[in-house]
Amino acid sequence: MEYVRSLKSLFVISHHRLPLRYSLPRCCSNLANTSVRSKERRTTADKFKTRLSSGPSFQEFVKAVSVKRTSHGEYSDQHGYLSEDLDMGNSRKVYFETYGCQMNVNDTEIAWSILQRRGYQRTFDLNEADVVLLVTCSVREKAEQTIWNRLQQLTAMKKKRLKTHTPMKIGILGCMAERLKTELLEQEKLVDVIAGPDAYRDLPRLLTLADGGHQVSNVLLSLEETYADIMPVHHAPQGYSAFVSIMRGCDNMCSYCIVPFTRGRERSRPVRSILEEIRVLSDQGVKEVTLLGQNVNSYRDTSEQQFGGSDLTKLSRGFKTVYRTKQGGLRFSDLLDAVSRIDPDMRIRFTSPHPKDFPDEVLHLIAERGNICKQIHLPAQSGSSQVLKAMRRGYTKEAYLGLVENVKRIIQGVSLSSDFISGFCGETEEDHQQTLSLIREVGYNVGFLFAYSMRKKTHAFHRLPDDVPAEVKQRRLVECISVFREEAARVNAALVGSTQLVLVEGESKRSAKDLCGRTDGNMKVIFPKEDVAVHTSESNTGPINAGDYVLVKILSSNSQSLRGRALSHSSLRDTVAHCEPLSRHQVDEHVASDTSMIETCH
Repeated sequence: MEYVRSLKSLFVISHHRLPLRYSLPRCCSNLANTSVRSKERRTTADKFKTRLSSGPSFQEFVKAVSVKRTSHGEYSDQHGYLSEDLDMGNSRKVYFETYGCQMNVNDTEIAWSILQRRGYQRTFDLNEADVVLLVTCSVREKAEQTIWNRLQQLTAMKKKRLKTHTPMKIGILGCMAERLKTELLEQEKLVDVIAGPDAYRDLPRLLTLADGGHQVSNVLLSLEETYADIMPVHHAPQGYSAFVSIMRGCDNMCSYCIVPFTRGRERSRPVRSILEEIRVLSDQGVKEVTLLGQNVNSYRDTSEQQFGGSDLTKLSRGFKTVYRTKQGGLRFSDLLDAVSRIDPDMRIRFTSPHPKDFPDEVLHLIAERGNICKQIHLPAQSGSSQVLKAMRRGYTKEAYLGLVENVKRIIQGVSLSSDFISGFCGETEEDHQQTLSLIREVGYNVGFLFAYSMRKKTHAFHRLPDDVPAEVKQRRLVECISVFREEAARVNAALVGSTQLVLVEGESKRSAKDLCGRTDGNMKVIFPKEDVAVHTSESNTGPINAGDYVLVKILSSNSQSLRGRALSHSSLRDTVAHCEPLSRHQVDEHVASDTSMIETCH
């Protein structure tokens, strides 16, 4: 305290009023007196600096704080004010429920990896759980209402648990945590822990504080967090497929979308971290990897110096952005190239892309590589140029159709899927008819269609009236779904008689006598469970298991699936042209080389 008193004395301000004095300018100067005063000021300043340097530091006020950077440039999650044993899970059991998109599935794997390191155990039985964590979605009102209903059920269960067991803690993770922190903590008081998408490293600390009876939250968004050094614990069905996050956040600022406000700005995970995770998955026998991101094909890694440069990001022809064109970095085409070379018998998918980020080099790469699926998601959202402008999508209906034509020209036999919103602000009946026209003209085989749900914080919430009545939204949605199914049935019927390579997922949900899997175009195929030839040229037969590739003859179809009969076991190597795999060292060297080059198959 002596230091504090001595410092305080330097900042004492007199409260006595001093009379104002005016001094007239003099014709002569007193340089000697000025020099003395200047010297006195320097002496006083030096004494002050000496006292500061010898006094208590910030670290002494926050005892035992340890702030370290990881090898990936991110900060460690050590908290000096919590002892090591308090921060541990001590074998407490965690139960996860995941809602929403594939990014939330990946977030669950990341959160579980972090908690597992701290000594928590995972349970798939809710009745055994000490901690229940809901990984939430906030894109639509219906998704949020589902979570509210579930919280009421869990709170009732928690109250019963207090009488017989250790108190159960309830946590909200993900987008809804960031958007509704105040309502969750202060108004409804239904949860103990809230962690936003960029705060999963803080979960052990938050859970420790919650054990002390506190309601705690961390919903801070980051400009850097990618969880690059966290190896997710994958829990895919049968272990045959996995999701790999390559970037987080979104810069597009579409007027209807909450994502930039719940997940923050775009930042890409370092390429070497991604490749290492996919190599591990390949070694574990995973047969399909889906690259994930809110705007997955705008990937741009600037983590290393050699990835810099002045070349501008290329867009699809006729498309534009609300932000200034970005420069430098390793692009999506370069990452996709490197990923496809790790294991030629592993399928590569990616979602969710934006139509603006499909320059020709990405399309040519997809066409050339046998293990990159010939299926592209092109979310249109509307078929009206006027509505697209209000949505701030950065393209017209004509530009979108031009992209579809280019995709079909370059990638033969490509399957297309899309998203559509019915009843957006200001949508007229003519706008709706243009959307129906677009659906018929393109011919998608998979679609995700929803009625518009206004979200707070968005551009539309602040600037546009939600003026389409709910009943009109629902009618238009039903009409869009009807036309979509008609076109999907037509597209799928064209596959009858063909032979498709199918990655088996397991038993069909409707019958234990059938198996189901997916084609390269991501269409579900159902076929009888029976032994088939081990190879097309062999007579020996063997059973079909989840994770196997089989050739299936398509016999019938509808708008949602295909039916057929398995012919034989197979592989990507045997059925499609593929690239020679590179060694790990060769892949790393390829990534670090001139990123403007896209190599063709050997």
